[in-house]
Amino acid sequence: MSQNKVLKMRTKPQLVPLGTLIGRELRKEDNVEKPTIKYGQAGLAKKGEDYYLIKTDCERIPGNQSTSFSVFGIFDGHNGISAAIFTKENLLNNVLSAIPEGATREEWLQALPRALVAGFVRTDIEFQQKGETSGTTVTFVVIDGWTVTVASVGDSRCILDTQGGVVSLLTVDHRLEENVEERERVTASGGEVGRLNLCAGNEVGPLRCWPGGLCLSRSIGDTDVGEYIVPVPHVKQVKLSNAGGRLIIASDGIWDTLSSDIAAQACRGLPAELAAKLVVKEALRSRGLKDDTTCLVVDMIPSDHPAVLPTPKRKQNSLTSLIFGRKSLNSTSKGTNKMSAVGAVEELFEEGSAMLAERLGKDFPLNSDSGIYRCAICQVDQPPGDGLSVNSGPFFSPSSKPWEGPFLCTNCRKKKDAMEGKIGTRPTAAV
Repeated sequence: MSQNKVLKMRTKPQLVPLGTLIGRELRKEDNVEKPTIKYGQAGLAKKGEDYYLIKTDCERIPGNQSTSFSVFGIFDGHNGISAAIFTKENLLNNVLSAIPEGATREEWLQALPRALVAGFVRTDIEFQQKGETSGTTVTFVVIDGWTVTVASVGDSRCILDTQGGVVSLLTVDHRLEENVEERERVTASGGEVGRLNLCAGNEVGPLRCWPGGLCLSRSIGDTDVGEYIVPVPHVKQVKLSNAGGRLIIASDGIWDTLSSDIAAQACRGLPAELAAKLVVKEALRSRGLKDDTTCLVVDMIPSDHPAVLPTPKRKQNSLTSLIFGRKSLNSTSKGTNKMSAVGAVEELFEEGSAMLAERLGKDFPLNSDSGIYRCAICQVDQPPGDGLSVNSGPFFSPSSKPWEGPFLCTNCRKKKDAMEGKIGTRPTAAV
């Protein structure tokens, strides 16, 4: 055998079986450090329109416990309970269906913020097709390892209390009274903002959106209100250090009474179940039961630590107790040394725009083999000619880029246009 032939044999690439590649990927999942999750729930009902979701047995790869993640949610209904119940039962599946299959953990976490937007909008469309008029706020929390992703519409709230003693707000209140940007968006989309007008021109109460009289600018449902009340969530994704932290997720029955700092301080050093009860008790002590009051407390505890998070030391200055390093979805973590600081939090992503073209990204290309578009919201495949890009505009318009994704089906495109004040009709039921 010639020397050249031997060299070729030695340098020939070795094919790796698919099962071996999958095994390697699963072993990577096994190496991801995961905290112990402890949680508690408490609440009292005034109208019975608050609902919550606790699901700690989710798996990105079915049957593989090393890919587990947890989901917690608060759904504060108004004008009835149907929207809150429907969202509780359908939102998670709609979010997961918008994440590409076969994604690694890092890819999954990067896709999650966009999938949350698609899932919220899809859930809203599906509920409105039922023809019911109730609505609901949503605060939806996904915990994978030390990464926490929160999506919210309305005025339920999620706060993070770290071991550094710093309380961080992970949501944005979509109340017209306090949110100037939302007031401007609503009026630009065709809605009117004002207070309730009594006889003799006297205005009372908080700012509301008309028609409908809703105090919120974002929700799921509310079929009888204009489409400028949108279901597009504010999304924030952070990564905790391995010192752990506590999440307090609650409806506005808590936050109308307690500030974020007071709620966190009231229950420090207590196990999660008792902490949730104490937060509700503190809210009731302040003003009584004026509204439905629901609270979830979720502790992320290092696996080698006691079952209860220790009481944080006296609050240090912001530079040493809280480290935020904003990064894009496509960036990689480079804050390992800083993350070892007690209570450090790394901000991975935050976006709150109500414009779908800004929230769904542009990497939803046409399938060149089949010529099929997949709607970025409802995940239904569309034949050529039926799929419309969110970047499509009037013909010959210089801003129109119909070849750029993401693509929407006709029904979801109508929803997008209605939310932006371009049309006044609601999406029709799917056939």
